[in-house]
Amino acid sequence: MPIFTLIAHDAFVEQVHVLAAELANSDWTPSFIIGIGRGGLAPAVYLSHATGLPMLSVDHSSNVEDFSDAPLIRLAARTRDGERLLFVDDINDTGATIGKLRAALATAGAARDHVRFATLLDNKRSAEQVEYRAEVIDRNERKDWFVFPWEAVAPQTSLDADAAAVPERIA
Repeated sequence: MPIFTLIAHDAFVEQVHVLAAELANSDWTPSFIIGIGRGGLAPAVYLSHATGLPMLSVDHSSNVEDFSDAPLIRLAARTRDGERLLFVDDINDTGATIGKLRAALATAGAARDHVRFATLLDNKRSAEQVEYRAEVIDRNERKDWFVFPWEAVAPQTSLDADAAAVPERIA
């Protein structure tokens, strides 16, 4: 049985402020914040408001090409024109999502130095690294299933099913 750890709204807002401060202290400013659907959409909206930067989105979790793959091709073209893109997700756990997005952007010819990633939680053992993070976790020590504020409205059966779909993260 997984340990469900609720991230309170106040803690989530603080994580957004940490990311905003990291960006403000960086020598790299994105042209756009890109929310990764589904878990990165709410953090991206908040980060957009915190920084004043415009936001776009890709719906990676839908697996609907018009909303997941096709926008990545258009975004890659924008990087070749000099725009910088900051992709935002809730958690960098195994790195699977970030790896897929990086590969798709590379295949579409994105300018690598114009693409960066930010997450609220960053597993230090992930296969992929992010440039910005609010908090570092170690999956060897912490197997919690993190429940973000936008997920807290889901029925417990949905949370159970989501956690059960990736048992290696919580075992």
